[in-house]
Amino acid sequence: DLLINNAGIASAPNGRTLSEDGHELIFQVNHLSHFLLTRMLLPRLIESAPARIVNVSSSSHRRARLNFDNLQFQRRYGGYRAYAQSKLANVLFSYELARRLDGSGVTVNVLHPGLVATNFLSNNGMLGQFLCFFMGLRGMSAAKGALTSIYLAGSAEVDGVTGRYFEKSREARSAPTSYDQS
Repeated sequence: DLLINNAGIASAPNGRTLSEDGHELIFQVNHLSHFLLTRMLLPRLIESAPARIVNVSSSSHRRARLNFDNLQFQRRYGGYRAYAQSKLANVLFSYELARRLDGSGVTVNVLHPGLVATNFLSNNGMLGQFLCFFMGLRGMSAAKGALTSIYLAGSAEVDGVTGRYFEKSREARSAPTSYDQS
């Protein structure tokens, strides 16, 4: 009765990389994997309702626009841009899935965990190691970074709340682009 999607990578250490399936790696790991797992488990979640789906995104989604003509970044690849676009896709997917599941007893919400001190970027050369060092100084522990996910997974305060974006266990506004249904 609960699915938390939290797999992710920040960039490919050797530039644009394709997965075995032929998709740009960041987009596949950060978004397509969430989409596929959710679709595979959706019948069971609906059957188990009330149920919750929690998608971990990032505030980086605010710096992205989905470019359907270059979704896989065949042209002008940028690791951060690919990351931000994948996180915007997480937000858009969450909102649309919440709309489609309205009345099913399954809620879908999305969150930004905050700046978390992990080794998330450590395989990205000197820049990644520097950013890991910086995040170690400025970031919160992984346990604190998980608090909003835990809140959305089990708090009675969000029973029935769906199609929302959260930061620091509070509802927040996502990027204006994320509300465009066209």
